[in-house]
Amino acid sequence: MTYKTCFKKGSCSLLLLGILMLSSRTAVAQHPDQKLAAVFSKGHNQILVAAHRGDWRNAPENSMQALLNSIEKGFDIMELDVKMTKDSQMVVMHDQTIDRSTNGKGKVSDYTLAEIQQFRLKNGLGRTTPHRIPTLKEMMLAAKGKIIINVDKGNDHLKEVFRILQETETLNQTIVNIGDNLSFDQLKSHEVIPAEAYLMVVVNMKGTDALPIMKSYQPNKRSIIQPVFDTDTLKNLKMLPEIATKQVLWLNSLWPSLNGGHDDDLAVEENKKKESWGWLIEKKPAILQSDRPAELILYLKKAGLHF
Repeated sequence: MTYKTCFKKGSCSLLLLGILMLSSRTAVAQHPDQKLAAVFSKGHNQILVAAHRGDWRNAPENSMQALLNSIEKGFDIMELDVKMTKDSQMVVMHDQTIDRSTNGKGKVSDYTLAEIQQFRLKNGLGRTTPHRIPTLKEMMLAAKGKIIINVDKGNDHLKEVFRILQETETLNQTIVNIGDNLSFDQLKSHEVIPAEAYLMVVVNMKGTDALPIMKSYQPNKRSIIQPVFDTDTLKNLKMLPEIATKQVLWLNSLWPSLNGGHDDDLAVEENKKKESWGWLIEKKPAILQSDRPAELILYLKKAGLHF
């Protein structure tokens, strides 16, 4: 019996109705706005995966293709970095200079947008590709309704970052990094933050003020905490699961200096996933940023921690 026939005859069971309602909720939750909002709900036990600089193993980092690949492969979040050009245009670029990632040289701020887009991005092997440096606006329009974006390295240009997110109507699917070891009061004292913005602060767990800084963001219900640590022997790391019951945690499985040695290479190259990703999961993060997003998603699915 088809769903249509079932409803027409009025013979649908409660079980079938439940399945239909669950399917509807699941479909809605896959929209990036809803997926990001769900992270802040009580009882949320799924871990979202952020692709560091996009799918950079198969496309130039921070490129439009890296974004499109991330969408196609089902990554939850793409992390990207921004810089400002000479004519005050926000482009997607990690370094202050374009030397490493393009076939050009010099600072991003030395070029106008038209000039900088004449250069071409390099891939992970250092070879020049046909891809150009995208603008933040272009990336946000391409990501709209498809994937959560994390905007990093825009601390000095938050006003312009928020303007673009509002203009492209993507504020509700974007996490904006606002700085390192900065309390919420310090942030509010020199920045105008849209009420609906999702914010993330990076906190060095070695600092004596790490816990007060994290706690300062509790009044803001759209704040995410990103603890970083180069050793796993810090006593305050034991508090992370408890902190995660009150605030949203973002952890990194990138290089060892961000996670005390529990990194992607340990998980993939040495096949010590329990010691790497498993150790991080024990800290109860809602989001994990990875240079191996595809492999991490498979690991989380097997653990029942990713749809």
